Amino acid sequence: MELEPIIDALAKHLPAVIRWAGAVAKRLRYFDITLEGKTSGSASTDALTLADLTLQELIVAALRDCDPIFRQCRMQAEEETGDLAIFSDDGPYVLSIDPIDGTKQYSERSANGYAVMLHLRDESTVHYSLVFGPESGEHGTWVEARGNTIICCPDDPSKPAREVLDAAEPIDPATRPESKKIYLIGFQKNDPVNAQLVTEAGLEGVAPDDMPGSIYELLARGDFGGSLIHTPNVYDFPVALHIARILGGDALWTHTGQPVNFSEMWNDDRADMLRIPGIAATSPNADTLKILCDLAKDWPQNRYEED
Repeated sequence: MELEPIIDALAKHLPAVIRWAGAVAKRLRYFDITLEGKTSGSASTDALTLADLTLQELIVAALRDCDPIFRQCRMQAEEETGDLAIFSDDGPYVLSIDPIDGTKQYSERSANGYAVMLHLRDESTVHYSLVFGPESGEHGTWVEARGNTIICCPDDPSKPAREVLDAAEPIDPATRPESKKIYLIGFQKNDPVNAQLVTEAGLEGVAPDDMPGSIYELLARGDFGGSLIHTPNVYDFPVALHIARILGGDALWTHTGQPVNFSEMWNDDRADMLRIPGIAATSPNADTLKILCDLAKDWPQNRYEED
């Protein structure tokens, strides 16, 4: 199974689909669409809306119908809706969807830093990422990563989505600013405390409630310098890994200093999602990675205290 035809098909078909999904998300946001269903104890993780389910149904259907090559991939989607059984049970490549990253912000209408996301990966790394923030900026904001190129640009709904991305200037690693801001999440009640420890280590820790927008857009532009995430899920975190690696950095497990991969996962029954084990430090900057790994190398690796 060849990789490049899958990437080419995703880049051709999915920008329009993700834009449509973003438009649906914007409309649904102004209705009471909150649902029950996740019980991890974290408001950020447990937030679930009808929009999550609706957008996933739309994206999965598009992947099913737009090109038969997508059916040869495995599918890992954050929710359980959609024709997921049509996709392969094995094979080297995985399509992964987060229909609304930042559901708590989205459902509470507290900020506009939510995003619709999709990526393609194998066991070792990520090969294609597409993120759309429907309410970031006047018409939304794109992040697309493939090969050695990252696009981060405003949307223009007067043009086809693919055309907007093709016309944008790629991020230049040489001129991208370096930021000390580090996004922390997954440490449960200790998110603010650990963010302060990151600040005391010489960076600037930012807890989830203080995030000004989507980490993927902020990381791509250089407004943020990285992230420190406890047991990241496999639906959104890999995009940050992808961005960091294209920019010359990495995502490392803090307890070993080794590059993160996707060979080992565990099912978080409380949050109903797949995660990779341990704590992951992600940054384009090697010095930042060293600070984060040195700081968190001995932090508890169990996500839940009673585990």
